[in-house]
Amino acid sequence: MRSASISGVLTGALALCGTVLAVPSAHAAETDVVIKKVSVNGGKSIVFGTSRTESFTISVTASDDSGIKNDGFLQIERDKDGEYWSYHGVPQCTASSATTSTCKLTVKLERDIDLPRNTLAGPWDVYVELYSKDGDHYGDVYGTHPVKRRSTLSVDAAPEPVAKGKTITVTGKLARANWDKYTYAGYTAQPVRLQFRPKGSSTYTTVKTVTSDPTGKLKASVKAASDGYWRWSFAGTSTTAALKSAGDFVDVR
Repeated sequence: MRSASISGVLTGALALCGTVLAVPSAHAAETDVVIKKVSVNGGKSIVFGTSRTESFTISVTASDDSGIKNDGFLQIERDKDGEYWSYHGVPQCTASSATTSTCKLTVKLERDIDLPRNTLAGPWDVYVELYSKDGDHYGDVYGTHPVKRRSTLSVDAAPEPVAKGKTITVTGKLARANWDKYTYAGYTAQPVRLQFRPKGSSTYTTVKTVTSDPTGKLKASVKAASDGYWRWSFAGTSTTAALKSAGDFVDVR
């Protein structure tokens, strides 16, 4: 079993709440502690690259007629194929009224906080445990939240400049973080859209879709019609974050 404890790396720089997870109704009859809102990373996927400079926040708003104690335990974890990982700790609770508090935990990966294994990318369980001032208790897996591998996406359109009607070749490479080896490797067999934005426009349009080769490389040929920007767009998967490359401008003469 492998897990990461963050009891020594809590900070006061806390992110704001975002997407709300669904409330499990089963607890209404078991405790007076009511979970009103749970947010992980402001509602966005947690995305890790290969460095230990990542951070995210788990935020829980809860109420009880006696108030919420400044205590508890928040955790995000995954157990899959014999691998287990968790990030957890004691949150800081701030009362907004006599009955309601928001409890926040910030996770900052540092020298002693490692990345998970590649196999653990996907939906992680979010566990919430809180106590009221009169002794009521809530403790359960509240929902799931995606933890994904960071992607990179390059683009190069050539030749530049090009005569109108001639062929442009747009290349690039899709890669993603390998948490096991702390490096980036080509992401193979993935559909990636080639998009074009005419000069003076703010809108990209998909021209064609290509599949990344066994090393993650991308290549497409198109006819030059007008000045504009070419980019690749990757929609992402359940384990890997979506990404759009920068636009590469081609001057058509």
